[in-house]
Amino acid sequence: MSVALWFVAGVLAVMFAVAVLDVITALAIGTHIRRRESAAVVVNLVLLAGAVFVAWGRFGRYSY
Repeated sequence: MSVALWFVAGVLAVMFAVAVLDVITALAIGTHIRRRESAAVVVNLVLLAGAVFVAWGRFGRYSY
């Protein structure tokens, strides 16, 4: 395979991973709210903010 194809495959893998991480983190927040674990909700909100920032950079206007 050429280097360009490997690069595109890597970019797509990162984009998919970030999107899945956002979904999993959002579901975890719902679980912690249901269990009334407020400290874990705060931690997950920070993680979600970081993941959304990365997703915005990958899917946003100035992405690859």
